Amino acid sequence: MPHHEDHHVHTGGMGAGGSCICVACGTKVPHRPGVPCKEERCPKCGRVMLREGSPHHLAALEKRRKSESG
Repeated sequence: MPHHEDHHVHTGGMGAGGSCICVACGTKVPHRPGVPCKEERCPKCGRVMLREGSPHHLAALEKRRKSESG
């Protein structure tokens, strides 16, 4: 019996929907399919955007919360 390999590559993406958010100023824009949010720049302040709800976004929110609480 021949051996068949699975050549599907998981890219770790979050799908086509959702939003990109700027953790610096809060601006939110629709996610463009095929373009990671981390490659987008905020139209208001120019900072790198993050996918809303992603582990990076949640970590940035937690970091901000900790720095604001002292």
